[in-house]
Amino acid sequence: MREFWIIFKQAFSTKAKTKSFIITTAIMIAAIFLFSNLSKIIDTVQSVTGGGDSEETLQVIDTSGVLADRLNGQFSANETGITVELSDQSEQALTKKVKEGDIDSFLTLALDDTKTIQANYTTMSAIDFNLPRVIQDALQSIQTELKAEGLSLSGEQVQTLFSPIQFEQKNVSLSAKSEEELNQARVLVYVLMFVIYIAVILYSSMIATEVATEKSSRVMEILISSVSPVKHMFAKVLGIGSLGLAQIVLYGIAGFIAMKTASTDIPGGFTDFFSFSDISTGTLVYAVIFFLLGYFLYATLAALLGSLVSRTEDVQQMIMPMTMLIVAAFIIAMTGLGDPELGYLQIASYIPFFAPLVMFLRVGMLDLPLWEPLLSIAIMLVTIFLLGWFGARVYRGGVLMYGPSRSLKDIKKAIQLGKE
Repeated sequence: MREFWIIFKQAFSTKAKTKSFIITTAIMIAAIFLFSNLSKIIDTVQSVTGGGDSEETLQVIDTSGVLADRLNGQFSANETGITVELSDQSEQALTKKVKEGDIDSFLTLALDDTKTIQANYTTMSAIDFNLPRVIQDALQSIQTELKAEGLSLSGEQVQTLFSPIQFEQKNVSLSAKSEEELNQARVLVYVLMFVIYIAVILYSSMIATEVATEKSSRVMEILISSVSPVKHMFAKVLGIGSLGLAQIVLYGIAGFIAMKTASTDIPGGFTDFFSFSDISTGTLVYAVIFFLLGYFLYATLAALLGSLVSRTEDVQQMIMPMTMLIVAAFIIAMTGLGDPELGYLQIASYIPFFAPLVMFLRVGMLDLPLWEPLLSIAIMLVTIFLLGWFGARVYRGGVLMYGPSRSLKDIKKAIQLGKE
């Protein structure tokens, strides 16, 4: 076991000390804090530049003589920060000012014979969406008031027209969750699926590249003379896997601190969106289990494939089939975020290469019977054992193979070489 732990420590420490690993980790942590505090940063910049509390003046041509005052009242009541300024200039003159950049936009208002508001908003900006929406909402309210006045309806009568119906949804399914639980589960499942997907691709590729690098530098010949190839393979898988887990835990701690420091009193904000207070402990446990199983499944396969190539340039080509499996699993799981009860998801959740993402999706969003995730876990454990047994046989001969790689056809040759 001494040789195993030496290789384990070497795989962990060597990668942890590389500049690329340190820089990537630092950038990711900085990005987490930046993203979580984005609203604070925007508010700070606006307050410094004086744009946070400044009012916007809207030039209005009102041929009706009554709409401009009502519009200004709506803006004041809704605290939009927009002030209406009646203009005595013609529409052509204001259009010229917009084109020359003297004003940002203007609005023309009129009433037709049916007391329906006719509004035209003129601007040069291609991304001016917020102000027109605010104006349209205010004018819609004014339109309702005008129609109510025409029908001699009181304010209370108008309110009754817009009274919402009493609608309650009742689900008698044993796997059903409340809407709030489902929304929080959907966010958590999406985040953790993305973490599993990226981690499996990143660290599996790292293992394959590490094995190929040692072969290309002829270090492998020295290593296998003092330690068995099987020990070497699993030491690499566990060493880089532990490094990956440490990095993800570091990201998790940074994310937790970032959310705490970014907490605001605004409901529906960032921290509310990513609040997992109602998520069950079982879901988090399943997240860890399926992450570890998914990693070891693909990492063992990556080590097997990496042992077949002699040049690091061939690694990506060799692990391409494995990458396509991960991508397919991610796409299948993503299609189930809206409806996790789809039939093909149930089938895919028992296929070992899809199960880490698909079964976690189902167990995170549905209250499944205990036997379903346990059966999927058992299938994955058996697959990992068989893949480890087969991978050890291939790895034993693959690390001794040199020359150009002929893709997956070299597996048979590696097994025969390992027997010798």
